[in-house]
Amino acid sequence: MRMLLIVLSLAFSGAALANSCPSEMKAIDAKLATKPALSKENADKVAALRAQGEAHHKAGKHAESMAALGQAKKLLGM
Repeated sequence: MRMLLIVLSLAFSGAALANSCPSEMKAIDAKLATKPALSKENADKVAALRAQGEAHHKAGKHAESMAALGQAKKLLGM
């Protein structure tokens, strides 16, 4: 029974992350649309992290996607 609960909670946490990736990408895109004051270096990092997050999401690697998107949001001051 305990093993079943562990498996179910892992399955549901993966699904929750999968649904969060697109909303995180939309939030980053919305912030970028406001033309935030970023150095060229940080703007390039944000773009790369955003792209990396989307690629991980499409590959089903949602934890990695959320990590990359989180780093992008941090650089954007979100």
